[in-house]
Amino acid sequence: MKKYAMIEKFLIKFLQQEVYKTSLKKAVLGLSGGIDSAVVAILCQKAFGEDFFAFMLPSKNSSPSSLEDALLLCEKFGIQHQSIPITPLLQAYFEKKQASHLRMGNFSARMRMSILYDMSAKYDALVIGTSNKSELLLGYGTLYGDLAYAINPIGDLYKTEIFAFAQHLGVPESIIKKPPSADLWEGQSDEADLGYSYAQLDRALKAFVDERLNSTQLLEAGFEPQLIELIQNRISKNQFKRKQPLIAKLGYQTITHDFLYPRDIKA
Repeated sequence: MKKYAMIEKFLIKFLQQEVYKTSLKKAVLGLSGGIDSAVVAILCQKAFGEDFFAFMLPSKNSSPSSLEDALLLCEKFGIQHQSIPITPLLQAYFEKKQASHLRMGNFSARMRMSILYDMSAKYDALVIGTSNKSELLLGYGTLYGDLAYAINPIGDLYKTEIFAFAQHLGVPESIIKKPPSADLWEGQSDEADLGYSYAQLDRALKAFVDERLNSTQLLEAGFEPQLIELIQNRISKNQFKRKQPLIAKLGYQTITHDFLYPRDIKA
């Protein structure tokens, strides 16, 4: 656990430094009752204390246990929290429309982020992200929904590492042991959607991304062809979700092309 103690210390400092650079002092996030947001909420509570606010944003499709787990986490760690149901927003838009699970789920994610950014304006706070590395690489998130945030402390931790980190931080077992789910509709499962367990996906992702093995080397390492094809295709086609919107280059210093200075470098 020494590794995760060091990561915890580093990420708390990261959150403080990156938030304070903006001249803001507070942070907000959406607390789903899942493991990723639980980990980030604990880090934010340790980084900001009373200047951190967590918002539960359930819909009619959310599991009741998700709200219970989110409340349990807040009680255990003394996190300020508020519940704002998004069902009225969904009903107002989809009242007379037939919508697939995907459309309803994406709309729900974007409504939640709209509320979080309104709360960030109310409290003069920065919105903190909760997407892990596995989700980001596979494009398993909603653009301008759960992928819309100012900074992300766990985006370089694979899902399997999040489980170990959660144990270190003391996340309640009810959250750690539940099957991973975005909770966008009843019975939804991350691993069922992706077709593989996170343990299988992370092993392949680490080999392909971190160790930079090519397709032949992945096959020689024992990964099945379908899994190799899945991760390579998803990483490639979802690259747009991991980048700022591309701007057509006309001038000498074009944003996203040449003008790449971070805000903490001053002339």
